[in-house]
Amino acid sequence: MTRRRPRAKSPVARPDRAGLERATRLFLAAIGERSLIRDMRKTPRRVAAAWAGEILSGYAVDPARILGTAFASRDRGMVVVRDIQFVSVCVHHLLPFHGTAHVAYLPAGRIVGLSKMARLVHALARRLQLQERLTRQVAATLDAALAPRGTACRIEAEHMCMTMRGARTRGARVVTTAYTGAFERFAVLRAEFLRLSSPSRRRG
Repeated sequence: MTRRRPRAKSPVARPDRAGLERATRLFLAAIGERSLIRDMRKTPRRVAAAWAGEILSGYAVDPARILGTAFASRDRGMVVVRDIQFVSVCVHHLLPFHGTAHVAYLPAGRIVGLSKMARLVHALARRLQLQERLTRQVAATLDAALAPRGTACRIEAEHMCMTMRGARTRGARVVTTAYTGAFERFAVLRAEFLRLSSPSRRRG
């Protein structure tokens, strides 16, 4: 087993729970709902706890540290972890988007535990995000931590900003991809990744 010390990064600000509680009180007052005042007494505290402790919990996690422990290996075949379910919040309207991520890399002497790839997706998703940015971040973080021959990430997600507002289209899914290294250079590798990460066809 080899250990790679994660590169130092500038600290990411964590959510201010007290500030979130104050902001929620202002938000509820601006909405003007009066008939549910008794039910909303604890709402600011609940909202602050949910956002700071769960929905945006990724700010408390350093993605590089998740991949900080790797193992020496001679394996060079493509490693794919597919169907990683996640929930994130779009920065534009503060509404959720949810879906699945498919992640792959081509080892170059070092491999990482498979569960770490899922944890990486979750840590980056539990922040204010853009789907395109999330896809790039997953591929780039894996690339920086393992120095593989290449990384790939494909994300499919449904956005509540399209379901609840705007077009109000249910079931529409956004697909984004990001590649580094050999995946970026060779179409055959991208095709193989897309084949392996695509849903299996149902028989009958």
